[in-house]
Amino acid sequence: MRSELIDVGTGSSEVVFDLTSRCEQFVSAEAHQAQGDGLLHVFVPHATAGIAILETGAGSDTDLLAVLEQLLPRDFRWQHRHGSPGHGRDHVLPALIPPYASIPVLNGRMMLGTWQSICLVDTNVDNPDRQVRLSWLPS
Repeated sequence: MRSELIDVGTGSSEVVFDLTSRCEQFVSAEAHQAQGDGLLHVFVPHATAGIAILETGAGSDTDLLAVLEQLLPRDFRWQHRHGSPGHGRDHVLPALIPPYASIPVLNGRMMLGTWQSICLVDTNVDNPDRQVRLSWLPS
């Protein structure tokens, strides 16, 4: 298995950050050496972020953040209280949006649907610097 850690700057506001092109670059380099078939595993090693596969650019990313605000309000109900107000909700996020995704790769191409993108979901405004681990498991 080959693995690479990439840095992602998410800024100081909640974000759905599209990782698809970076994943394509990684897969292209790895698949070329392994006859093109395998599995891409994407993992975010943070307690307050997740990986989602969804459509971006047509409002779904904004809708996701709005739904998360409804499900996990940024207020003072959370037991986990350090950081900015409501930061405890950020620690619950990975239970709803897992910190990983696996994508099959055939002939060097990720088998995503037409409108699917691989995204880092980050609601933690206290931590603008993230890392994402891309791992290639050849067939």
